[in-house]
Amino acid sequence: MLGRTTRFLHATNRLPFQQKRTLCLYETLTERGYIQQATRPDELKNALASSPQIVYAGIDPTARSLHIGHLLPFMCLLHFQLQGHDIIPLIGGATGLVGDPSGRKTEREPTDVKLVESNVLALSNSIKHFFRRASQYAHSRVPFSFAKEPSLDPDVKSNLAWHKDFNMLEFLRIVGIHARVNTMLNRESVRTRLESQAGLSFTEFTYQLLQAYDFYYLHEHHRCTIQIGGSDQWGNILAGLELIGRLKHSETDGGSAFGVTTPLLTTASGEKFGKSAGNAVWLDPQLTSVFDFYQYFLKVEDADVEKYLKLFTLLPLAEIKEIVSSHKLAPEKRIAQRRLADEVTELVHQKEGVEQARRLTKTMFRSPESRSQQLDAQSLIEAFDGDPRLKWCSKEELTSTSIMKLASRYGLVSSTSAARQLIQARGLYVNDKVVPEIHFTVQEEQLLDGRIAVIRAGKDKILILGAQV
Repeated sequence: MLGRTTRFLHATNRLPFQQKRTLCLYETLTERGYIQQATRPDELKNALASSPQIVYAGIDPTARSLHIGHLLPFMCLLHFQLQGHDIIPLIGGATGLVGDPSGRKTEREPTDVKLVESNVLALSNSIKHFFRRASQYAHSRVPFSFAKEPSLDPDVKSNLAWHKDFNMLEFLRIVGIHARVNTMLNRESVRTRLESQAGLSFTEFTYQLLQAYDFYYLHEHHRCTIQIGGSDQWGNILAGLELIGRLKHSETDGGSAFGVTTPLLTTASGEKFGKSAGNAVWLDPQLTSVFDFYQYFLKVEDADVEKYLKLFTLLPLAEIKEIVSSHKLAPEKRIAQRRLADEVTELVHQKEGVEQARRLTKTMFRSPESRSQQLDAQSLIEAFDGDPRLKWCSKEELTSTSIMKLASRYGLVSSTSAARQLIQARGLYVNDKVVPEIHFTVQEEQLLDGRIAVIRAGKDKILILGAQV
């Protein structure tokens, strides 16, 4: 039997499109900072207000999981979905074999076909998983009158489906004949590479035509009217609109189709958004633990936190303003960062993920006052359950091997020499006590409840090493 909320959602989704809308989506996206550029903005606003549109954003299968760099276009898609539009997340099963030159100084190494196929399948599951959880998150933040059915999976596609049987002669006759080389050469991604020592291969040069055909194909066969991409995709999006206009014999590039770009995000310190110590922050908890995911957003700089609250949460703008105002009164409390970390972690890892990350944070970053209270072994084991920082060894190994070697052996530091340097700088700890010298070995009576050693490097790198019973 359907619950009251589910019945309400079913009823809401049967309403005419205009009755469901009370907000201008374009204005919402602009106010929250999603739109860098848009083609024919006034016409786009009217199209969004008058009827449901079909919107797509594409990613290439360079890995098996989404990372937080994908959050920006997919949160943009989520806003479209919540206001009654249909979305198509597109995976570049074909274009991933070619390589996008946008934003790159050198050509990508050729990718193994089997690896791309494997990544496409894994990414498809990752995308569906994200939107299921995002739907659940949205229904706790957005009035039900704007939300679509929470169990509805997006229509994930791979462009290999239409490129695999598209032979060279057909491509040249259908797409190539409409491509103007001088226009292609003037695309920023092409021009930048041509001016570099690395140059540009013909393969990467044609990438924009493949992406252009994607837009045309989705427009022609799936009534897709809007493409969303990063700001570095502007030229490729325009190429798609030009192709649609020429193949549809429209006086306007794109006819009834539109292009929207999102800003290229960098941190206040100039680093590319989505990197932590040079590594990607993945949505898959097997690649980036829930704790590390949470910590990334908890460590966001003050200059970035308001922007990220607007982009990566569904909190109302008025509430975000209040959060930021409270934060400015006591920035040392990191009120805005804590709310950001809570919201984005719930979006991706649900409430259970938030609770787990909070427990670990409380355990790892105890105040000086609380460090006088001994940690409880069982509580630690429960808090770190499933986290890669919790590792097991024999009690003999734990009590007969130097902490310097254990820290290196179990991955807390990169080498024994790195551990030695930390010890000499008084930066390696066991159960909150400084390791006094390089040959120090923990005794059984020094273990928490006789079975756990908490080894810490510096302020925030930690290893929970337990003796197997």
